[in-house]
Amino acid sequence: MEITYRDAHFCCWGNQSQGGVYLLRLTVSQPILVCFGRFQNGRPLPVAAGEYVYVGSALAAKGSTSLARRLLRHASRSDNANPHSLRQEMGQLFPEIGLGPGPLLSPVRKTLRWHVDFLLEESAVNLTTVYLIRTTGLGVSLETAVAHYLLSWPEVSPLAVGLGSSDNPGGTHLLHVTADPAWWAAFPEQFTAFLQGVPA
Repeated sequence: MEITYRDAHFCCWGNQSQGGVYLLRLTVSQPILVCFGRFQNGRPLPVAAGEYVYVGSALAAKGSTSLARRLLRHASRSDNANPHSLRQEMGQLFPEIGLGPGPLLSPVRKTLRWHVDFLLEESAVNLTTVYLIRTTGLGVSLETAVAHYLLSWPEVSPLAVGLGSSDNPGGTHLLHVTADPAWWAAFPEQFTAFLQGVPA
């Protein structure tokens, strides 16, 4: 699988599907405490300043579980007047690359549901980059494989075991990344090589 679109904030592999797997690169500007819903009985977890990646999937061809709609949801906050800055770019870019019908409408109201929602809600957290793998054939198994691939790097560690991985019991899909800018610059090519080795 090859890169089909790339700019400063988005990188996309494949172009045929409206669903697939995605990675969200997040920057936390200062140490915070976050309650991730009922995870660990609602106990606040410390989240250090730095960078994080969340691995998720949205596999439907249309509706709220398509890639475009899921990503617009992630870029929104429950206070709809204060979305992540990438949300407007998503609404413009996705129809241009054939992802979702245009114009795409942002959710009117966001209810916090997944673990990552609680982190994205924080004002100290900024969604900086989105990586999309448009595929229909691999689904949740690819999501799990991507999380395992990321955890194979010494620069990547779980924020908390079991966090963000309801489809992968015992796994972790919300990851802390302590890598330098050169690692991130090389990531799309490294990830392309990984995807080419994944069975179709």
